[in-house]
Amino acid sequence: MTTSSQQTQPGTAASPSPAPAASGTARRRRLNEIGLLAAIVLLYVVLGSTASGFLSVDNQLGMLRDAATIGIAAWGVTLVIIAGEIDISIGPAVAFSSVLVAKGATAWGLGSWGGIALTLALGLAWGALAGWLVARFTVPSFIATLGLWSVLGGLGLYLTDALPVALPDNGLFRTLGGTVLGLPTSALVMLALFAVFAYVARYTAYGRSIYATGGNAAAARLAGINTGRVKIALFATTGLLSAITGILLAARLGSGNGGAAAGLEFDVIAAVVIGGTLLAGGRGSLLGTLLGVAFITVIANGLVLLGVDSFFQNVVRGVIIVGAVLVNVAISNRDRAVRTA
Repeated sequence: MTTSSQQTQPGTAASPSPAPAASGTARRRRLNEIGLLAAIVLLYVVLGSTASGFLSVDNQLGMLRDAATIGIAAWGVTLVIIAGEIDISIGPAVAFSSVLVAKGATAWGLGSWGGIALTLALGLAWGALAGWLVARFTVPSFIATLGLWSVLGGLGLYLTDALPVALPDNGLFRTLGGTVLGLPTSALVMLALFAVFAYVARYTAYGRSIYATGGNAAAARLAGINTGRVKIALFATTGLLSAITGILLAARLGSGNGGAAAGLEFDVIAAVVIGGTLLAGGRGSLLGTLLGVAFITVIANGLVLLGVDSFFQNVVRGVIIVGAVLVNVAISNRDRAVRTA
């Protein structure tokens, strides 16, 4: 398959004139990214002049930490949605991971490194299980991850009686929850993982197989791509990334909490969709998601600093998500019309 993961949808390979479609897709993607960047700059100008303390160093570092909580999981969810699936289990998965690392490092006697290893292994396992259900039994990914959302959320609260579990006070967790060279450790992890995932999506055969699976799964199978294996690997990846996020969040808070990260899945999906990834699959970019994460983080931080009621903040978030989905659907319908013309 010679289709570029960044320029064209694999499902258009059989089109009589794929080059114009590829050019149009790339142009729309660039316009979306430029528009997002302009919106972020505008937000910085407005909030910098209206929200006290917005431009302070401490607030900017805090935003980096908040962005990492969304961004690390968003890299995996971007690829899942590009493949034509969805994962809504992120919030409870992150919370349960924070509980696992805290319990493993204390009550279960595994030590700090043992608790981290257990959390990463189980995150990989429950993600792979969700992917296996989708690939093997054609369970809709929304249903499979909704079940996972309920199971992990319940387990996190059950294991802790809905109470925080303190982490050991040691150098490892202080580093994970603190800074390295003046920057939050979680933000550095987020950026490192972004570089890895952006490279994989753009330059590897695995990345091209993800776009092919989302663009036209039947054609991808005819081309020799094991779409089931691709989906299992993708969901295993989101499980692993959720575990990493949970470990970093626990280190930041100093404890594991089954009620942490409530609603995180909505911020993650919103960032991915705002970044231009099509919910129908086949198109999206990690750079767009990065800008979407920044946009969501700046909006949330600005609302807090402006003293907007916390309940109304959810209203604003909902309006942003619906607006992004409407734009996403319009682009998807336009792409479909171009392919069938």
